[in-house]
Amino acid sequence: MIIGDMIAIMSEKIIRCLQPKAVAQKSFAKGEHLFHRDDPVRTLFLITGGCVNLVRYQLDGNQALLQRSTAGTVLAEASLFSDRYHCDAVAATATDAILVPVTEVLRLLEHDLIFAGEWMAHLSRELLSARKRSEMAALRTVSARLDAWIAWNDDAFPARGDWRGLADELGVSSEALYRELSKRRRCGHIGTLLRKAD
Repeated sequence: MIIGDMIAIMSEKIIRCLQPKAVAQKSFAKGEHLFHRDDPVRTLFLITGGCVNLVRYQLDGNQALLQRSTAGTVLAEASLFSDRYHCDAVAATATDAILVPVTEVLRLLEHDLIFAGEWMAHLSRELLSARKRSEMAALRTVSARLDAWIAWNDDAFPARGDWRGLADELGVSSEALYRELSKRRRCGHIGTLLRKAD
């Protein structure tokens, strides 16, 4: 997984309950939208391969990364009780997903206590992750954000090819992250995680 445990993998019980309810399986090219802001919420997307960024575009044209969904996660699960999406979902890489009607998920929540319990536990983990991202975004420097990310993901530093995703997660440019990592190498503060990633 690219981003360590910042996005918790869905429990196997949730996946086993959702897969038989799927009505379609789709593939999306890098850069393709799975949905746009204000589209009606009719299905949940269970990501089976690739990576999708959930983004909200700001007035100044910048985008805020709200979620990175990789294989084994449900995209925008908070939309389950919304009529319309509040952001855009864009494939960060070639992505595969199965689509489960919202009505089926709501039926499971109402009638399957094990599923409902697993779903609540998942949402609690997602809330914790969102709070971590919010706390990290409040940090002013790339160095402080990277330190916080490392503290939360102590054994999951991404491989060199996935550093752009890490930059997105940190809310910094790829160049700023690369400069910080280069500085840490020069100063000898590279750490075991970065050595593993090389």
